[in-house]
Amino acid sequence: MEKILNKSLSIVLYLLLFVFPFFFLNLTQDYFVFNKFYLLIAGVLLLLIASAISLIASKKISWVNKPLDVPVLLFITSVALTTIISSTNKVQAIYNLNFGLGILASLGLIYFYLSRFSTPLETIKKTLSLTGIVLSLLTIFFFFQPLKNIALPAAIDFFKNPVFTPMGGMLDLAIFLGFFVALGLAELLSKKPSKIYHLASVALPIVALSLTVYTIVKNNLLVLPPISTSWYAALEVMKNIKTALVGIGIDNFSAAFTRMKDLAYNQSSVWQVSAFNVSRNIPFHIVTEAGLFGIVSFGFLLVSAFRQKIFLPIIIYLFLVSLFFPPSLTIFFLLFLTLGLIGAQIKQTPKETDLSDIPVAYIGAALVLLAVILGLGYFAGRLYASEYYFKKSIDALISRDAKGVYDNMKAARSLNPYNERFVLNFSQTNLLIADSIARKETVDEQDRQTIAQAVQTAITEAKELIRLNPNKSQYYENLANVYQNIIPIAQGSEAWAISSYQRAIALDPANPALRVDLGGIYYLLGRYGEAISFFEQAVSLKPDWPNAHYNLAWSYYQNKEYDKATVAMENVTKLVNKEVAPEDFQKASQELENFKKELNLPEEETATLEPKLNLPKEAAPETN
Repeated sequence: MEKILNKSLSIVLYLLLFVFPFFFLNLTQDYFVFNKFYLLIAGVLLLLIASAISLIASKKISWVNKPLDVPVLLFITSVALTTIISSTNKVQAIYNLNFGLGILASLGLIYFYLSRFSTPLETIKKTLSLTGIVLSLLTIFFFFQPLKNIALPAAIDFFKNPVFTPMGGMLDLAIFLGFFVALGLAELLSKKPSKIYHLASVALPIVALSLTVYTIVKNNLLVLPPISTSWYAALEVMKNIKTALVGIGIDNFSAAFTRMKDLAYNQSSVWQVSAFNVSRNIPFHIVTEAGLFGIVSFGFLLVSAFRQKIFLPIIIYLFLVSLFFPPSLTIFFLLFLTLGLIGAQIKQTPKETDLSDIPVAYIGAALVLLAVILGLGYFAGRLYASEYYFKKSIDALISRDAKGVYDNMKAARSLNPYNERFVLNFSQTNLLIADSIARKETVDEQDRQTIAQAVQTAITEAKELIRLNPNKSQYYENLANVYQNIIPIAQGSEAWAISSYQRAIALDPANPALRVDLGGIYYLLGRYGEAISFFEQAVSLKPDWPNAHYNLAWSYYQNKEYDKATVAMENVTKLVNKEVAPEDFQKASQELENFKKELNLPEEETATLEPKLNLPKEAAPETN
């Protein structure tokens, strides 16, 4: 029985190590990272089940101390501490896919099993080498796009995407391939490459890595948060004792990012990205979200691994990766995998405690373990089901099935009420439903009731989003957008919209788009002086943004400041690229000529002109 259980543990670990980079499913919105995370959870649950059965069968508890056990536990504990103390939305923080407690706890358990692996270390290395070879061959295969002109079923048509990779992202692929290069070099340095297999395990990843880097550069795929803003965000948490110790909480980096953006950010190529969810590199991210406890424990972990002088090329490689790239499931998977390999290479005699004379002890421990497994399984099942229904709602949206969109999104929202993405989308869906019904040629009493209900749900969900995390500017912006859209039908909505935009601006003070949105409300209300104030702020924050100058020009015009309106519209014509946007340039030029003509017209004639504002309708997307 014990041999069967040990073999089962080996099979699970082998499958995890081999399948991880290739595993993805199209059952959820995120095909790749989310499903890799659930692969880890499934593997951990299987390992725990086998351990519970082994405990009952052997009636013994076996344990061996490894040098990296304490550093691993300290790092995971620091993340758990910041989740409990600082994270606003603790449930979402647990399953954050970049630096969540769920990921680190799962990888920590895999480390403990791998470091105590009874299978020879050479077998594990060969499994990893095979993984690297297969991943490299797939990368080379998809680089040349052999399926480009082949008709594929809609369900797998994404295979034709020129940047497709089973890893999900090209950066993750490059990091993973770099790991296999480091692993192969470590093996070549430790012994003579007597077999072609050893050479292939290095040569193929190098070729695949080169092609991947070429693809990233050619398609400009690497979009990273600025190093300066990430540094300022890390420094900001040091101003408060609590945040200095435990950070601002997991899943809250975007809130720190929006507060610390400066004018230089508005001149960058990514200025329309209102917030990044991750810092520029892992140390800055850990300091921001987990504070000094987090970064000290992470540093202690790396130093402890380095001191073992095992797999040094890999440890050095992962250290450099952590300095240059944001946190991700891929990086932490490779880190804990390496820690497990180091532990497996350090042989120590296990200590056994025989509980055969105390049946209550081993049966009770096994039952507790099984209860934990059932609890985790139930929780994980609900989360996965919610993502499944959310994916179905997106599919229904593509097929224009309004009922399917609403029903599936509502199901996702019910299964996981803490997912901010679900709440945001459910709020916006109800607003769209109200808008589509209101646009009908004839609206009966039933329609009016449906509109009222949909609007109320949109407002309720938008407020719930703020309750889940009141630190994110985007959520106040969403609430403001809801109120802005119902101004024509709900008295007093303009005041709530203005208040919400003001709160969003307080949390994202350098965002020019928020000023344009708020100025647009004042403009529509005929309060041109206040509109001018916010459009001027937007121009000050981003002087090269034509849209801000355009709205400012029309506000000046409506406020009867015709000379300023003309100057502002002249700025628009200077900023609009007539080669890239010829229609916008022609429109602005024509309106400039109208402004100049109207400068000397009587006041009653000039008042008849009406602007066509080009206001943003949505916030810039949040980037992972």
